[in-house]
Amino acid sequence: MVNLIEDLTGLARESGCVEVEKCRETLQRAAFAQRSLVAALLDSQLVREPDFLKSLAGALDLPWREESDVQIIENVREKFPARLALGQTVLPEAVTEGGEMRLLTFDPFDHGGWQAVVQHWPGPVRLVLTTRRRLIETLKTTYGVGADTFEELIEGREHETGGLQEEVNVVDEEDSEASVMKFVNQILREGLQQGATDIHFEPLGSDLRIRYRIDGVLHETPVPPRIKVLQDSVISRLKIMAGLDIAERRLPQDGRIALEHTGQPIDVRVATIPCVYGENVSLRLLGQERFDFARLGLDAASEKRIRNLISIPNGIVLVTGPTGCGKSTSLYTFLSSLNVKERRIVTIEDPVEHKLDGVIQIAVKPEINLTFANALRSILRGDPNVIMVGEMRDHETAEIAIRAALTGHLVFSTLHTNDAVGGITRLLDMNIEPFLVGSSVRAFIAQRLVRRLCKHCSQPAHRKPEELVEFGFPKEWADKVRRPVGCEHCRQSGYSGRTALFEIVLMSSRLQEAIQRRGSGPELRELAMREGMIPLRKDGWQKVADGVTSLEEVLRVTSSELEALDE
Repeated sequence: MVNLIEDLTGLARESGCVEVEKCRETLQRAAFAQRSLVAALLDSQLVREPDFLKSLAGALDLPWREESDVQIIENVREKFPARLALGQTVLPEAVTEGGEMRLLTFDPFDHGGWQAVVQHWPGPVRLVLTTRRRLIETLKTTYGVGADTFEELIEGREHETGGLQEEVNVVDEEDSEASVMKFVNQILREGLQQGATDIHFEPLGSDLRIRYRIDGVLHETPVPPRIKVLQDSVISRLKIMAGLDIAERRLPQDGRIALEHTGQPIDVRVATIPCVYGENVSLRLLGQERFDFARLGLDAASEKRIRNLISIPNGIVLVTGPTGCGKSTSLYTFLSSLNVKERRIVTIEDPVEHKLDGVIQIAVKPEINLTFANALRSILRGDPNVIMVGEMRDHETAEIAIRAALTGHLVFSTLHTNDAVGGITRLLDMNIEPFLVGSSVRAFIAQRLVRRLCKHCSQPAHRKPEELVEFGFPKEWADKVRRPVGCEHCRQSGYSGRTALFEIVLMSSRLQEAIQRRGSGPELRELAMREGMIPLRKDGWQKVADGVTSLEEVLRVTSSELEALDE
């Protein structure tokens, strides 16, 4: 063992490690704890995985596969069980005519895994090294998340019942509950590790589809075949975790699950909807986020405008946009910056998505008539300085909010509109008098979320200037446009994380006059632009030129008819 530790330490040095002593200490601790030496060294991040494992393959005279060259044999599920592949982190690459299996692995010293494979495969086995990262990705794609647990559960039931036909009848048996629980936990853990904001369990005619929403885009996750037979068990487990009635399958239900991931609490909102092939379950994953202006993606000028805006003592600031555009994050950021002991901040939300220390937060409950309007009336009697109303949904709520703004309160809220100027027409459509809109509202802020280009793999797009001009993109910035490529850091998507585009309309005397005479939407928009409003698309162009996002992303989220006015 001592010689092996020294040999691995030497390979770490040769592959570029600069903290050699730390490598040796890591290996010694792993040996004492009887852990995998290779895995411990990779977990320590003291070595660069591809370089170290490639050196290891050369030292042991083993074949090496680059991540892009990893391939697997056909029908691998039938030839190689999931519990063996996932349990030992190995995967057959090929089988020769002589019956020799070439087995992908990242740890050639895992003798336990080697023995398990030898016992399963009758012929000779030859190891082929590749990166652990690529191997795990390929295993998930090949077998599906949680396939090892699923396989054990199915085999146990087949053994007990004589076939899959009777599996549904033993869903609640005690010996299967733990496996279903483990399978659900694996799905949740995988979603959290990938940074998903939502997980959807969607019953189809012959399958149970599971999708993660990552950076605003849905990705279908590979699941084991025949998972349909466990559909009721999985849905029931999720409903039990959320404290819902598992016997009620005809009506929608809402609940919550409290989880913990990497030491951080995760609040999971659960919503079930009955559909043709069973119950659809959607999970919204809410972590303990840090709300500060640096995360919003504002340029210096826009940030200064908003900071000045929210420092005023009274008036209404409305954030507009469709569902999922980041309105709540912006509002929480504004409240966090105002949250000092000299201010009393009260919110009315449906539901409360994030808990802010020092802020009084109220969740509406329509079933007991605790609506936005009723709660807002009570709040005004409670001496608040700042009020946040989750959404202005009707005339009554908007009218009370305006009254609060006119009596010395700073009010934040949201509206569902396509752009900032659309907030004006939306309030007028609610039968709010034009003079009240002009005198109470301080600003309308529209926003959209775009995906950030991956810092590790984005490349110059080399787009022709004349082609970009067709979209309204400044041709002098043509050489700054970058495109997504895809790598291991961004799940081959080319994007990692999100940022926001903003459109800010400050109320001015000229805009008040136009509102008073009920000017049309295009007229109000043109006036707002003359008053200094930067449209969403033009804010996007700046982020494209800065290398933050791609042209396609900006076009994707700003492709409304109103944006044609910007070009």
